[in-house]
Amino acid sequence: MKNEIIFYIEESMEGGYEARALGASLFTEGDTIDELKESIRDAVRCHFNEADMPQIIRLHFVREEAIAL
Repeated sequence: MKNEIIFYIEESMEGGYEARALGASLFTEGDTIDELKESIRDAVRCHFNEADMPQIIRLHFVREEAIAL
């Protein structure tokens, strides 16, 4: 059993947010952070059986920004 799973969170080009799990084939999205968190919980519950269910879901927010010189 893994104790945790990590999701890489980015803002979507179409609006909202996208989440990809590291080390598992999980992808989900949501219009708001709260919707995204619920979508992530649902995806984890559907993907893992009870014996392998991670105890912690970590969210790693990535924000790309460019600045002019």
